[in-house]
Amino acid sequence: MRRPLATSLVSLTLAAGVIGAWLALHIFAVWHLDAMAHPLLAGLCLIGLTWLSVGLFIVAHDAMHGAVAPGRPSLNAAVGGLALMLYAGFSWRKLIVKHMAHHRHAGTDDDPDFGYGGPVRWYADFVRTYFGWREFWVLGGTVMLYALILGSRWPYVAFWSVPSILASMQLFVFGTWLPHRPGHGDFPDRHNARSTIVSDPVSLLTCFHFGGYHHEHHLHPAVPWWRLPSTRRDGA
Repeated sequence: MRRPLATSLVSLTLAAGVIGAWLALHIFAVWHLDAMAHPLLAGLCLIGLTWLSVGLFIVAHDAMHGAVAPGRPSLNAAVGGLALMLYAGFSWRKLIVKHMAHHRHAGTDDDPDFGYGGPVRWYADFVRTYFGWREFWVLGGTVMLYALILGSRWPYVAFWSVPSILASMQLFVFGTWLPHRPGHGDFPDRHNARSTIVSDPVSLLTCFHFGGYHHEHHLHPAVPWWRLPSTRRDGA
C-alpha cells in the first residue's frame, strides 16, 4: 500500500511536470518557432501540445477527485484551476459540479457527459455542455491579447487553440464515448462504464489511462491517473 504522502508527492510532481512541459512547449511554439522553415518540427510540436493538453485536463480531473494532493482541497483547486485555465479557459467550479454529476448518474439522462446518436452528435452535445459564453470570452480575449503582443506572428496562437480542440476530441473518444457508449457489450455494473482493452503504453498515450482503465476509475475515483493500472493488477 502506497503511503498518502508519497502518493501526493508523486501526483504533485507529475502535475507540475505536465503543466511545466506544456508551458515550455507552448512558449517555444508560439514565440520562437519558425513553422514555415521547420514544418516537421511544427508538426511534432502540435502533436506534443495536443497530448500535453490532454494531460492538463487529466491533471484537473484528478484534482476534482482530490487525487493531486489528498486531504488538501485548496491545493487541489489551485492546481486544477490552473490546468483548466491553460487548457481552454474553463471554469473549475462549473466543471467539478458537472463531473460529480457524471459519476453519480453515469450513462443516464442525468449524466451531463452522456449523449445519444453517433459520436459526432454526441461530441457536439459534449462541447455545448462545457463550452459556454465564459469560455468564449476568455479564449477570445486571450487570442486578441496574443495578437496585440505577437504582431505579425499572431497566427501562431493556433499552437494553443488547435491542440485544445484536438485534445477535446481525444478526451471525448477515449475518455467518454468508448467507455460509456451503449450497445457494445454489457456494462459490468451500475457505473455504466467499461475499460478499453489496450496495452498500458497505448492507454497512457490515448488518455492518460482514463480509457484503458475507465471502469477502474469509476470504482476508485480517488486513485490518480498514474496508479490506475495498479488497481487491476492488485485486484482492487
